[in-house]
Amino acid sequence: MKGRIDLTQGKITEKLVKLSLPIMATSFIQMAYNMIDMIWVGKAGSSSVAAVGTAGFFTWLAMAFITISKVGAEVKVAQSMGQHDVDETKLYIKSAIEINIILSILYTIFLIMFKDQLIGFFRLGDENVISMSKEYLVIVAFGMIFYFINPVFTAIFNGMGNSKTPFLINTIGLLTNIVLDPILILGLGKIPSMGVAGAAIATVVAQIVVTSCFMLKILKSKEIYFKIIPFKDIKLNYYKILYNLGIPVALQSGLFTLFSMTLGVVVASFGPVAVAVQKVGSQIESISWMSAEGIAAALSSFVGQNYGSKDYDRIQRGCKITLLIAIIMGTINTILLVFLGKYIFSIFINESEAILKGADYLKILGYSQLFMCIEIVIAGAFRGLGKTLIPSLVSIILTGSRIPLAYLISNPSILGLNGVWWSISISSILKGILLLSIFIILIRTQKLYGFPKLKPNFVEDENNI
Repeated sequence: MKGRIDLTQGKITEKLVKLSLPIMATSFIQMAYNMIDMIWVGKAGSSSVAAVGTAGFFTWLAMAFITISKVGAEVKVAQSMGQHDVDETKLYIKSAIEINIILSILYTIFLIMFKDQLIGFFRLGDENVISMSKEYLVIVAFGMIFYFINPVFTAIFNGMGNSKTPFLINTIGLLTNIVLDPILILGLGKIPSMGVAGAAIATVVAQIVVTSCFMLKILKSKEIYFKIIPFKDIKLNYYKILYNLGIPVALQSGLFTLFSMTLGVVVASFGPVAVAVQKVGSQIESISWMSAEGIAAALSSFVGQNYGSKDYDRIQRGCKITLLIAIIMGTINTILLVFLGKYIFSIFINESEAILKGADYLKILGYSQLFMCIEIVIAGAFRGLGKTLIPSLVSIILTGSRIPLAYLISNPSILGLNGVWWSISISSILKGILLLSIFIILIRTQKLYGFPKLKPNFVEDENNI
């Protein structure tokens, strides 16, 4: 396949950069979908932002189900490619797509049937916001199958060492969203202003465009790996393998969202402006964690392919290089959010109260960006080995700790709304420190799963770095 990179040979830094840059760009594009929505919806006021943000929790929750097939596809496709096993690669691709389609249909039905209870969970107290939230949720639900399948297609291509194709296709989707958002949200000529409904329609149409492009690319591809027929001769044992890999990360993703939803209830008690601050602030902060996710995805594919080819020293060198990149990126993000948060936030909302509270949000979250980047990248290394349980447990436990901490220190007599932001930042710092410590200990004690007799320190080879 044109654009596919063999990660088992050649200079490590060059290969990682070539693979990671398109993945990072794709992550920015995926983040940009939501940010562009927020920019245009923000022009309709904080109530509209609160409505889209509230319903958006359930598209976020969808990632837990998407992750089941996404992680398994990324890991097993990379490992089987490293082993040069064509039949295994085809079966993992086929099984991942099948699982994804089944889960997307079930989740769509769930959202539509229980929309009242789901939005009601947040106790928004504003009938207009509640109505808009339900409207947004239902429209997005009908396009959920496309929302599900695109990350899995992306993971399959990344696992094969081809990150350029998903980047180009997702760029087309972003451009579609950029064009449709202002037209459908604010109206143009004879096209009426549709507000949050317009934002939902624009997002769904963009996702459909992306899926169509992936399908066209796959159908035109001469790669034998894509010569598959979904749902013909189903292999349940491959479902099981993908589930075992994906479930820990899916639980982590799902519980992360549920924890965030619970924190959202706490935030909502401070009023609509606080909700808008959280939604917009989290979109801005996502620049940092989605960049780290892009690097982690590249590392996961790199580790997976080299694990399949049993080149363990090369894995260690790749982990070291990627970690250094994450540290540099995390430091830059910390500086930007801590010192320029107010100016960045003012791009999205013009209300003075929201800007002041948004600046506090970004400054407090800014202190944890370095540690968050470290956590995400180390988790990518574990994922490439097919060992997803350890990082998932660390994340679930410490992310869960945010809830009691937030309830404790968000009391108006202590820190108020900022207490919620501090509960998030503190837990992110602890996750980064703990996961990095575990990774180093497992390397030095030669107990990192799948690594036979690893050397206690990262080994450098100037010809390969």
